[in-house]
Amino acid sequence: MLKRTLDILVSSIGLLFITLPILSLALLIKITSPGKAFFAQQRVGRDRKIFVCYKLRTMYRETPSVATHEIQTSSVTFIGRWLRRSKLDELPQLWNVLRGDMSLVGPRPCLPNQTELIEKREQNGVFRVRPGITGLAQVAGVDMSDPERLSRLDSEYIRKQNLAGDLILLMKTFTSKARGDRVKV
Repeated sequence: MLKRTLDILVSSIGLLFITLPILSLALLIKITSPGKAFFAQQRVGRDRKIFVCYKLRTMYRETPSVATHEIQTSSVTFIGRWLRRSKLDELPQLWNVLRGDMSLVGPRPCLPNQTELIEKREQNGVFRVRPGITGLAQVAGVDMSDPERLSRLDSEYIRKQNLAGDLILLMKTFTSKARGDRVKV
């Protein structure tokens, strides 16, 4: 209950302060690359419920909808490289947190077509919690290209999760210690 309260509080305040910067970044994306500025993609959430995850678009519009580690570096736009390095592309996910689809910290939500990862997460009870914008695996540098290791770290996070641990993971994310993205930017 405390975690959800913190999620609502932080995402509400965050959205108040970053709406204008998000819209400015969206305009920059529109100016520099054809297509929508916001990227909406189906993801698997708590209890395996499918939801739409929002991000700022960092790739060309014809890029296939596959896991990040399967994407070619050339699919990332010039502005997208900077957005991904700075993690600013993730800011619209605060809307997902406010809606209750996600949490600030938790296992990253996967795509519905990542069947091996879904199976491993199911075995490890990962779908019992809301997915997060960041988490233990991201800080450890483990992405979705290693489903076994990822689901083990996700499960470890769930077993040990507490408010202090979540705050530490958030700080490590903001200090650029989170690097679980295999597209080299």
